[in-house]
Amino acid sequence: MTSYDDSTVTELRQMANRLRISSLKMIYQRQAGHPGGSLSAADIMAVLYFQVLRIDPKQPGWEERDRFILSKGHASSLLYSALAGRGFFPLPDLDHWGELDCHLQGHPDRLKTPGVDMTSGILGHGIAVGSGLALAARVLRKSYRVYVLLGDGECQGGIVWEGVNTCAKYKLSNLTAIVDYNDVQLDGPVHEIMPMEPFDDKWRSFRWNVIKIDGHDIVQILNAFEQARQVTDKPTVVIARTIKGKGVSFMENKAHWHGIAPDKEQYEAALLELQKDDK
Repeated sequence: MTSYDDSTVTELRQMANRLRISSLKMIYQRQAGHPGGSLSAADIMAVLYFQVLRIDPKQPGWEERDRFILSKGHASSLLYSALAGRGFFPLPDLDHWGELDCHLQGHPDRLKTPGVDMTSGILGHGIAVGSGLALAARVLRKSYRVYVLLGDGECQGGIVWEGVNTCAKYKLSNLTAIVDYNDVQLDGPVHEIMPMEPFDDKWRSFRWNVIKIDGHDIVQILNAFEQARQVTDKPTVVIARTIKGKGVSFMENKAHWHGIAPDKEQYEAALLELQKDDK
């Protein structure tokens, strides 16, 4: 495993918290969005966008760039916060999320937003599209990697496993899937609505390399992506155990906060918690 200096880990941890603050602000201002799954995936996104992905904000269409697919497109506030933080567009654009003429819509649109590689919203398509991008890299002899972030509830859909099987057939080692495994979906716990366990064995049965981590541990996230790069004969899935609504005590592990915006009092209370962590 690679050794990461304390300053890098601290900066990424702080960035994750700032992505949470930004996402929550966007959802509150718009009075729409998905706070639970945005907050749970913030650490993963901070590591990807500020450490792992080979991207250039000045050249969003750079052919050698790594591709990122937010298959759980309802967490768009988190993606937009990361893209703005990396400089793909000005930070003040976030204040106009969802407005009719804004390039930031409720779900990511690759034709409107710089840095978005797949239009998403209908769940389950990320792995299939990612397999096509990974295959294209092989055919065109490009060195870019493909990363796909899925929700655990999303993995209940059969189309996910069609894509998973395709990746395995072609041994797409340049593709890494990450599952935001917070065990909460719109109507309740994933393990009650449609149990997915033994989840890691399912991926292994499809001939994937499986890495299980704490999805809020920056070092574990960094090491998982490093390990994935070292695998050359199969795709890798990182199963990241997370907490729905991470960082806001009254949102954590609550299905209610899957797709509900906070009111003024709730927003201010949540902001106080996150700002305390930021300090």
